Amino acid sequence: MTVFRLLTLLLATTATLAGGAQPRPAKPSYRPIAQTALRTPAFRLALRTDTQTLARLSPAAEPGFDFVPGAREAERAADGYVHIGDIHLRVRPAGGAWTELASSQHRKAIRRLPATGATLAAADITASLGTASPLRVERRWVDDHGVLALRFTLTNMTKTPVEIGALGMPMVFDNIITDRSLEQAHAQASFVDPYIGRDAGYLQVTRLNGAGPALLVLPEKGTPLEAYRPILEPAKAPQGDVFTDRSKRGQTSEGFYDWTIASKAFAKKEWAKAGEQWNAPTSITLAPGAARTIGVRFVTAPSIAAIEDTLVANHRPVAVGIPGYVLPTDQQAALFLKTPSPVAKVESLPAGALTATPTASAKDWARYTVRSKGWGRASLAITYADGSVQTVSYYITKPLDQTMADLGRFSTHQQWYEDKADPFGRNPAILTYDREAGKVVTQDPRVWISGMSDEGGAGSWVAAIAKQLDNPDPAEIAKLQRLVDATIQGGLQVADGPHAGAVRKSLFYYDPAAHPGYYDPSLDWKTWTSWSRKDAGDLGRAYNYPHVAIGHWVLYRVARNHPGLVTAHPWRWYLDHAYQTTAAMMRDAPYYTQFGLMEGDVFVDILRDLKREGLAAESTDMERLMKRRADHWRTLRYPFGSEMAWDSTGQPEVYAWMRYFGYQPQADVTRQVILAYDPTIPSWGYNGNARRYWDFLYGGKYPRIERQLHHYGSTLNAVPLFDAYRADPTDLRLLRIAYGGMMGGITNIDRDGFSSAAFHSAPDMMRWDPYSGDYGMGFYGHAITAASYLVNDPTFGWLGFGGTVEQAADAIGIVPKDGARARLFVAPAGLWITLESGKIARATYRPSTGLVTLTLDAATATTPTARVFVETTTKTGRQYAAAGARQERGGYTIALGAVPTQLDLSPQ
Repeated sequence: MTVFRLLTLLLATTATLAGGAQPRPAKPSYRPIAQTALRTPAFRLALRTDTQTLARLSPAAEPGFDFVPGAREAERAADGYVHIGDIHLRVRPAGGAWTELASSQHRKAIRRLPATGATLAAADITASLGTASPLRVERRWVDDHGVLALRFTLTNMTKTPVEIGALGMPMVFDNIITDRSLEQAHAQASFVDPYIGRDAGYLQVTRLNGAGPALLVLPEKGTPLEAYRPILEPAKAPQGDVFTDRSKRGQTSEGFYDWTIASKAFAKKEWAKAGEQWNAPTSITLAPGAARTIGVRFVTAPSIAAIEDTLVANHRPVAVGIPGYVLPTDQQAALFLKTPSPVAKVESLPAGALTATPTASAKDWARYTVRSKGWGRASLAITYADGSVQTVSYYITKPLDQTMADLGRFSTHQQWYEDKADPFGRNPAILTYDREAGKVVTQDPRVWISGMSDEGGAGSWVAAIAKQLDNPDPAEIAKLQRLVDATIQGGLQVADGPHAGAVRKSLFYYDPAAHPGYYDPSLDWKTWTSWSRKDAGDLGRAYNYPHVAIGHWVLYRVARNHPGLVTAHPWRWYLDHAYQTTAAMMRDAPYYTQFGLMEGDVFVDILRDLKREGLAAESTDMERLMKRRADHWRTLRYPFGSEMAWDSTGQPEVYAWMRYFGYQPQADVTRQVILAYDPTIPSWGYNGNARRYWDFLYGGKYPRIERQLHHYGSTLNAVPLFDAYRADPTDLRLLRIAYGGMMGGITNIDRDGFSSAAFHSAPDMMRWDPYSGDYGMGFYGHAITAASYLVNDPTFGWLGFGGTVEQAADAIGIVPKDGARARLFVAPAGLWITLESGKIARATYRPSTGLVTLTLDAATATTPTARVFVETTTKTGRQYAAAGARQERGGYTIALGAVPTQLDLSPQ
């Protein structure tokens, strides 16, 4: 895509860049569309009188809310707009050419059919498919014993077999934020998350405010959710594609998708160059005169938290993976299944990648122990006795200590840029990397990508530094000290004067007069993304400040806890500069501080460290500055706006400050909306995947509006969910979602340590973006949340998240294998243990006494002592103390020896 094309897309899709809604032309008026009102026990619905497509779907208990864009029905009434009740088909006679049939493109009068018994409305819609259709298509809306169902019957009207190579039902729900305020969007709009799990697949439609009821779309027999295909605008679809929708897709509207039952014809054509699909593409062949009925059912769950219970109540297979679906090869996982039909077999795809061994059941759940081999994507195909098949998607990684090492090595070697002649002061630098080209990106017309700031340019060096928090490496630390002193200080960050501590937007910029011959003439440098030197030097973008603050704060932590690793400055210098960066943000970038910032959690840790170090003047000032923000957010109904119309970026920092200052109602609201866009689904790609769909425009090599899997939102939004779980360990679902998001960020790291910005989920891509882009924001979230959790669940029993559980008669042990081995939560005790130095080799919990015993790794040259902090996070939990350990800065300092050291934490 050319940068001009990118600019066009950006301008077309971004409603509120730089904050505040932009003036809009008056909307044209449309003639109302006649509708027929209907009722089922769960819904108040309406069908268009002329087409019998769905025009309204409201919960019976809340008729003022609409899951579909009914308020826009008049403006979406023309041909070319898809609705629920439309159908897409690609068909051919055996060995013939494909014909595409779409009911929405050229609508013809439907032929009404008798609506008797349970049928609410019925029609033959074949005429809208055109004269070339070999199939007769009848559609029925049915009240099936109180459940609303949509069914299509496809009949082969020819004398030869007909192959259906593509079959999709548009799923049109109101995810449109355009022309809505933040408050209106949260009250009126919904997001859709798919479980692309074949016969067990479903869609969950959740309201932005997190309130119930939630809507579930469930498959009827013969209607697997094989793929989930975005429905593009005609101008952006492949030539000749009629499976399109005229609605504008963009930053304020993700667009609609097809529930795709058969996808073989897509796989052979549009998806031929894509990565592996979630499920093997199939087709359907109808013999002459034969018919096939497909359909979906619409049910409500009283809340988002009740989705799995609602699936069980509707006789759907339910899978629960513990700790999730990202599986390092040195760990094992548990898979719990509750199904209406017995399991006939479980297969690994590819063969040998996964093994699922039946173990002792948990109440009425079947339990399997899952182990992995190799690396990359894999799945379990579960065949039931009734012939239905469910797929559960996993991602296999290296052991996490190896993954951490790979990331650190790749970012400080392959991404290390050193050129004394660099005209932009990027010497040394860690720059965005292009995995396809195999080199750093020294220039891109989106200048921040090559300029080490904004998210798309800062991601790589932030990841390299964040990795050092729990896994410092001497050679990497040496390089990062140089990076901070030579390139951050005085380059990206103002070193002195009235703006000391302020952060520029980009080191790289576009100035052909100053740098003739430097810029690649094949690229388009004429858009707003090619900032001038003045624009790149602007200090007013607060989003850039946490990146630099992280750099200083991590080096402070390393210098404070690992003697001899950091030599350029004493620990106090780095903590001072972290504070100065915060203060400069409030002074020089006040506008954007009205919003929560990605990685803004770091400011909470900086403030706590200032207090622990006894720096009263600095901590008092910083707390005053941050409380000003928190007090503003406290007045808002939804206190997490953004420069965008809607975003999943600000919630983690807002939640952190609400908790810090004791504003629990606002923290609860924030947690609830995170759960509206952050699902638990049996797939590594969607489990804990916080919704993002536009940042490929700003940081990816392939800039598209597209659902991003495990962009930085996944790990950052895991941070508040972990905190919420530790405050209420009875809610296992919080931990499942948080762990899915935290581990989801690991899937972006390839075998060599390259880290991609996100995974392209559209079936014509199905692979990671080649740019590292803004990945580091997400890795920071992983770095601060990596931990093991020991849980005793009333349904599933003793569980380990991030570690292997060992049960004995009088004690429960856990061997941490997370990427840090520096944090452990013992849920039955409400005990949160964090280490700023040292590693946990093993922990034992004795339920009868509450005693927790840590076994700590032996000393190393740079880790002669362990620094351990203990906190009771629940209201009913007992306080813990380490007898005989030296207290320091609110924690304990324990001298380590040549062999592992044991530390007892006793309840008081």
